[in-house]
Amino acid sequence: MTAITGSIAAPDAIAAVESGTGWLLDVREDVEWQAGHAPGAHHIPMGEIGRRQDELPAGETILVICHVGGRSRVVTDALLAADYPAANVEGGMDAWQAAGGPVLR
Repeated sequence: MTAITGSIAAPDAIAAVESGTGWLLDVREDVEWQAGHAPGAHHIPMGEIGRRQDELPAGETILVICHVGGRSRVVTDALLAADYPAANVEGGMDAWQAAGGPVLR
């Protein structure tokens, strides 16, 4: 299977996570995470990615999400530059929820 890279629409990200073909990385701050996050998401705030890089999966497509897509775009670009297969979830958690994606609170 070819890795998804660059960007991905929220409905496609939901399908990828549900099918096990996407590893969801939430880069929001702790308070945002606690307010609601996708089930099964992995939480590493944007400012901690560098020192927690060893927690990222090798060879899996990383779907990066934040609130509306700005921070996740920056992290996605950095991951792609470091040769990780990664895609920014367009519209972030706002789009995820609007597309019917589950949220744990």
